[in-house]
Amino acid sequence: MKKLFVVFLLSLVSTAFAAETKEVCHDKVDKAGKPVVDKKTGKTKQDCKKIKIHKKLEGTEVPVKK
Repeated sequence: MKKLFVVFLLSLVSTAFAAETKEVCHDKVDKAGKPVVDKKTGKTKQDCKKIKIHKKLEGTEVPVKK
């Protein structure tokens, strides 16, 4: 019973702190600035990275000093 409770708590904690991720891709370019083309498929090669999305917090305005 204790093991089941611990597993349940760990699953809640892991989902609460999991950040949303997004995959961003950019076309590869050579030194001349031309896109690099894959010989087999004929499509441009891409550099893809996974980044974390952070939520922007809303707050109140800072009062202006007189």
